[in-house]
Amino acid sequence: MDQKVVVVTLLGMAVVTYVPRLLPLWVLSSRTLPPPVVTWLRYVPVAVLAAMLFPSLVVSDQHLNLSIGNIFLWGAIPAFLMAWKTRSLFGAVAAGMLTVAVFRLMGAA
Repeated sequence: MDQKVVVVTLLGMAVVTYVPRLLPLWVLSSRTLPPPVVTWLRYVPVAVLAAMLFPSLVVSDQHLNLSIGNIFLWGAIPAFLMAWKTRSLFGAVAAGMLTVAVFRLMGAA
């Protein structure tokens, strides 16, 4: 591949990556958003994380696995409760990992 094509491709990828991030920052930096918009935006990271995590909880070997033997679903329950009660990411992750580890030690997986 030609060196010029590689450089142009990298520059194009940089533009496509950073313009969507910088454009809202430039446009909204001098404005104050209404409180409902700020409240709504606070839920975006949680929604994105949930959307990324959910398939790994319910899909196993490219099949939907909602069975009682799905230890990852069982691990999600205490993780969710811990996150809800304590608002601690570390506590939620530790609770989920501990639950999955216990199920594996018991021979569930």
